[in-house]
Amino acid sequence: MPAETPPALRGRKYLSLATFRKNGIKVATPVWFGEEAGKLYVMTRSDMGKVKRIRNNAQVTVAPCTMGGKVMGPEFPAIARILPPQDHAHARQRINHKYWLARLPLIWSRTDTYLELSFP
Repeated sequence: MPAETPPALRGRKYLSLATFRKNGIKVATPVWFGEEAGKLYVMTRSDMGKVKRIRNNAQVTVAPCTMGGKVMGPEFPAIARILPPQDHAHARQRINHKYWLARLPLIWSRTDTYLELSFP
């Protein structure tokens, strides 16, 4: 049975999502995220580096952070999955529920990829 979202991440506004290059170097990015049933949802663009890195290595780490990316708590290992198009609406709904700015289509019109993060 999948683990639940770590309590240190629940209800936070920003999440530091760290992906790994092929040489093992960690690249962290602050992101907005939605939450539901022990999974986190992140929206991004398919041409972003984090998507390429996740295609090569689904192992990521997540931690609560500030808008600027300063980590504010413990890091947790997670597994990232690039969602198929039929699951985008659900992920977007979870993100829109948390952030009113995410509901503005003009700002996020180039978003075409959604990630699902689960905890081992």
